[in-house]
Amino acid sequence: MNKKKFIHIYRDYSKYAIYGGLQMKKVTAFIGNQQKHATFEAVCEFGNNLKAYGDIEFEYVFLKDYRLEYCRGCKICFNKGEEYCPLKDDRDVLMEKMIHSDGVIFATPNYAFHVSAPMKNLLDRLAFVFHRPRFFGKTFTAIVNQGIFGGNKIEKYLSNMGENFGFQVTKGCVLTTLEPRTEVAQKKMTREIKKASERFYKDLMSPKTPVPSFFRLMLFRMSRTSIKTMLDDHSRDYRYYKEQGWFESGYYYPVSLGPIKRTAGLIFDFIGKRMAKNS
Repeated sequence: MNKKKFIHIYRDYSKYAIYGGLQMKKVTAFIGNQQKHATFEAVCEFGNNLKAYGDIEFEYVFLKDYRLEYCRGCKICFNKGEEYCPLKDDRDVLMEKMIHSDGVIFATPNYAFHVSAPMKNLLDRLAFVFHRPRFFGKTFTAIVNQGIFGGNKIEKYLSNMGENFGFQVTKGCVLTTLEPRTEVAQKKMTREIKKASERFYKDLMSPKTPVPSFFRLMLFRMSRTSIKTMLDDHSRDYRYYKEQGWFESGYYYPVSLGPIKRTAGLIFDFIGKRMAKNS
């Protein structure tokens, strides 16, 4: 973003905040590594930038400090509901933090070309949210710390997970933090964090309901058609879609699809019915 343009936006938001037009925003960063080194330092810098831009409450959540057992693959959360999960740990505590946040950050180092084990475990334990997304209207981004390469695929993966959860996803940042860190590398990292925090702050302060891509529209329409055709009130997915009014809606939330995507939605419904009948 152009620096002058961002300053103008920032001043406008500050002006609204002074006169009560904006309330404090809550941002929670979920940090997936064991040590308070490069990844934590990046999140701290990101958070300090946000607090400099406006009235932000920023919370650091270290996944290592929470008891989160490994998913057993029993599918009870899919079929009956997440409240019936046999694992009684801190999963719901972590999910409540997301629910009560306006913005969410997933931060992880690159371990073996993927997210860290605690971060992957969190995603596995929240897999039912892929079936029943719920974080619409909340802003999401990812911070990935890498040694040499591979971080871009991880950032893309986390962004995809954020969209599957229902978040409004802002492009994250991938930081190369080889040790010892040179002054040039540190300045580059600071620039990347600043750009990412500006993007995130802009979306955080002006949440919107984006028009879905054809891919996202296809996922919704074919999924809801299959659920409506193949399942009934015994299924938690069916009851959730029914409660949300998704069996009758054009998408997860009210949005103008336009004639082309409305037509595409009808085609996806038809394909979903055919697939359900043939399965």
